[in-house]
Amino acid sequence: MNASAPTASAETLRSTLGGLLDGLPPKQAAAAVERLIANYRGRTPTDAPVLRDRSDVAAYAAYRMPATFEAVRAALDALAEAAPGWAPGSHVDVGGGTGAATWAVDAVWDGPRETTVLDWAEPALALGRELAVASGSPALRAAEWRRAVIGPGLAVPDADLVTVSYVLGELTPQARTAVVAEAARAGRTVVVVEPGTPEGYLRVREARDQLIAAGLRVAAPCPHDGTCPIEVGRDWCHFSARVSRSSLHRKVKGGSLPYEDEKFSYVAATRVPVEPATSRITRKPQIRKGLVLLELCGPETGEGAGLTRVKVTKRHGDLYKAARDTDWGRAWPPPAQD
Repeated sequence: MNASAPTASAETLRSTLGGLLDGLPPKQAAAAVERLIANYRGRTPTDAPVLRDRSDVAAYAAYRMPATFEAVRAALDALAEAAPGWAPGSHVDVGGGTGAATWAVDAVWDGPRETTVLDWAEPALALGRELAVASGSPALRAAEWRRAVIGPGLAVPDADLVTVSYVLGELTPQARTAVVAEAARAGRTVVVVEPGTPEGYLRVREARDQLIAAGLRVAAPCPHDGTCPIEVGRDWCHFSARVSRSSLHRKVKGGSLPYEDEKFSYVAATRVPVEPATSRITRKPQIRKGLVLLELCGPETGEGAGLTRVKVTKRHGDLYKAARDTDWGRAWPPPAQD
């Protein structure tokens, strides 16, 4: 795992976006952003490309690419923790658009690495190629950007890692099933990321079931391959990633804060040996005086997997210190406390 690259890659992505998108007309970008938000929230699922032209792609890159990068990177970090001796020598990004997931892979693992981005929107591929060339990363600069219809009939090249991020919500149910099946066939490891909404979680849950049925083992976030213990309609599994906003990002989104929190759902499943977390923190820890409350998804038992609340107090010593420093989405207990 590349310990130093994540921060540098995030900064490089922001500066590269700023350089290529300088002069983006705010009104035109705002109109495109509103339409993209509707698709992102799952109100207008389609079987056609969401990014139609250069203005759409520019708005998307400014509005969504930093958040997609951070969400995918967080999912990949959890995968890397579960498989510490593994790194992908090849990566295919299905529906990759401008390539946020390829940047995230480059932030988590060192190269060399063969990278292929598949998308049905030529304007997105074109801008993604521009960003990659300006990145300074050998793996990104050598990536292949290939136009492909994302749906039934899609052919995914065999790869160590296949990512499908923020794509399934654009597809019909039949197309979603076909795309996940093809990703499972082609990839030794598959990572699916969707918005952290109830609808996004359900799409991830369906993909998880498909991947397990195809013979892959869940590496993250779940500590098990059993049935998800969350009752549909009452709750949903999702996590949060902090996104630093550039001045361009704040302009396009109309916000003033220097950051935002991106909510996302994900599953990482693999055919390589992994050591999933003992338990996973499913909500932001509640820190009180002398006490930390952790909501956990625990391992599968004779009665199935379960959601539990754990109280960690000062009497737990180093474990209490670790609880105060941990965060939503992290494995529990920390590796040193296993």
